[in-house]
Amino acid sequence: MADGQTRTALLAGASGLTGGHVLDSLLAATDFTRVIAVTRRPLQREHTRLANRIVQFDRLEAQLQGTTCDVALCCLGSTRARAGSPEAFRKVDVDYVVAFARAALAAGAQRFVVVSSAGAKASARNLYLRTKGEMEEELEGLGFAALDILKPGLLLGWRREMRPLELAAMICMPLVNPFLTGSRAAYRSISARTLAAAVIGATRSGRKGVQRYTNREIQQLARLASRAPAPAPDRRPARTR
Repeated sequence: MADGQTRTALLAGASGLTGGHVLDSLLAATDFTRVIAVTRRPLQREHTRLANRIVQFDRLEAQLQGTTCDVALCCLGSTRARAGSPEAFRKVDVDYVVAFARAALAAGAQRFVVVSSAGAKASARNLYLRTKGEMEEELEGLGFAALDILKPGLLLGWRREMRPLELAAMICMPLVNPFLTGSRAAYRSISARTLAAAVIGATRSGRKGVQRYTNREIQQLARLASRAPAPAPDRRPARTR
């Protein structure tokens, strides 16, 4: 199915900051007639086009057998502090993401869009960046026709639980952004709403293969999402006179 005619989206991470905005955008988009949100707990929301699949992420692939989709979007992610240990952090940010990607591939997804991080690299010394880099490498090996990796800097948005350092960063980073130029521009902070719009924009880009997007390209994808998708062609047979 061509981009711009996508009908079913499979989403992981809808209960998070970015994923919640992605879900809102999917349900508002005219080119998605069904959205399957995969979560551990009920989302507590109703929509005619929303199917909320409650799963155990340790059994994700088995529990999503029989699901079909055209595109998959992954906003799963944690931090070392929230996960409690490096092993628990990797389980969420690599194992669960890759398991979701495999399930999406089995479900027929031609495009996989995932949120990673600026500076992510499998050889990085920093645990967070190294883990994200390992996740990217594993996804590349799965063979999606289109793999879009969004690599934002610090995300700005109100979470249910915010630590003092996160709140301070939210206040300070917009002031720092103008001074991040050249190669450092990739680390500029960005709002979760803009990132979510870019996730939707990636589904409409039409690009194939592996694509990586940092701040400037993410902003461009977000603008792409604001454009109304082209209507699907009328495939009914022409009438004869």
